[in-house]
Amino acid sequence: MLIAISGGIGSGKSIVARMLVAMGYDIYDCDSRARRLIDENISIKKAISDNLGTCCIAGDGRIDRRVVGDIVFNNPDKLALLNSITHAAIREDIALWHKKQSGKTVFVETAILYQSEIDKMVDAVIDVTAPVDIRTKRVMQRNGLGYDEVMRRINSQNYIVDRPHPKVYTIKNDDLKAVTPQLLSILHELNV
Repeated sequence: MLIAISGGIGSGKSIVARMLVAMGYDIYDCDSRARRLIDENISIKKAISDNLGTCCIAGDGRIDRRVVGDIVFNNPDKLALLNSITHAAIREDIALWHKKQSGKTVFVETAILYQSEIDKMVDAVIDVTAPVDIRTKRVMQRNGLGYDEVMRRINSQNYIVDRPHPKVYTIKNDDLKAVTPQLLSILHELNV
């Protein structure tokens, strides 16, 4: 079984993922795997450079993520272009990774479940939610970004769409309700 852990930036997806790792589950982290793919795949690097500018390539030949982030989080068209370059490669990588798991229940952590069409690959979705003010505070503290930049990033993800997955379970991570009992209840309901 392949289960997505999704939610916007600062919602607490990574907290849930770390809890699952501690329970012995394997996690595909879309952010870190995408970074690796971008660093290792020459055609992806070339497409980014060709479409977003050579300024995206650092002196060591790697993608300069801060420059790319500044470009795409302020320009929805550029974000869509970057996504068109990377999403197919990520879906292919997830499929290969999942195949190697030999039928185990595994999880994929992603902030952009629907935009990347990963929702079409998974059996269920755990949607981690939190109020925008809490998410904003978390990201400002964690990433050292200002309020306006955090809000641009939150708004650029817009991860909720009109194509909900048929099996969605919600974890409310608002600092009032404990996450662990909610996660355990979902795992029990999924029989994993």
